[in-house]
Amino acid sequence: MDMFTLMSGLQLTCIYGILAIGVSIIWSSLGMLNLAHGFTFAASGYGAWWAATTFSKSAWVVFGAGISTGALIGIVIYFVAFLYIHDRPNYPIRALIATMAINLIGVQTLMWVFGPRMKPLPKVFGSGVMKLGDVIMTYGQMGTVVCSVGVLGALLIWLGFSRRGLEIRAVMQNPEGAALVGISLRTTALWVMALTGALAGLAAILLSQTFYVSPYAGLQPLIKGLIVALLGGLGSIGGAMIGAVIIGFAEAMTAAYLGGQYVLMVQFGMIIVILLLRPRGIAGLLDEAREE
Repeated sequence: MDMFTLMSGLQLTCIYGILAIGVSIIWSSLGMLNLAHGFTFAASGYGAWWAATTFSKSAWVVFGAGISTGALIGIVIYFVAFLYIHDRPNYPIRALIATMAINLIGVQTLMWVFGPRMKPLPKVFGSGVMKLGDVIMTYGQMGTVVCSVGVLGALLIWLGFSRRGLEIRAVMQNPEGAALVGISLRTTALWVMALTGALAGLAAILLSQTFYVSPYAGLQPLIKGLIVALLGGLGSIGGAMIGAVIIGFAEAMTAAYLGGQYVLMVQFGMIIVILLLRPRGIAGLLDEAREE
């Protein structure tokens, strides 16, 4: 494997890991597959672009606007697709349809407001190249890796030691038991949707350092996030990280040696094989309470 492929795989691993962890947290805590995650991604990119063109192109403005937009969209999804239907019959199907509708309406709204032309984001990490021995990395790749690792590390610490993080973990492990000890599912769900929306916003900024912002920019990240989450096991943060490594490097190697047109084919083939061997994913243990 050449160094360019290695660095591309590492960059994709970090971005897909952020998206997949968001998908896994929502599923394990709320029992919902959020198909509006792609719209959140695209809207965050436009939020960052608008702030950069209106106010300043500094990294603080771009990151702040993108992450804030993602968190805001997550809160909107909470009110539309969770708050009023989570305790009604067939909630998972209702939520799936609601988030799909949000995604379709949101993408068309972005198309209407911003037009179909792609928008570039500022190079928040700079446009230079760094050489470490035989390894050559662009500032964008280095920034993406460092930022992703730092954010994921901070997230794991927050989930493991903060009061709100422990409440989210309790709901992820046993929603009924968490309710019995006084943890509000609605309040926790609001935090979950805002947090995962912010993560999608961060991923949008990082990926848009290589690609452009467009109304349909969230489609591929949504598919990749679901692929990684399924591969690792829905509900498992550790599994999502392992799945991100596999999918990220598989995509980079497939694109480098076979061609970009074979990327999805290889990735879905890997999912089929792994799920045949481990139906719950690499490290996923579905909540027994949801199976009953």
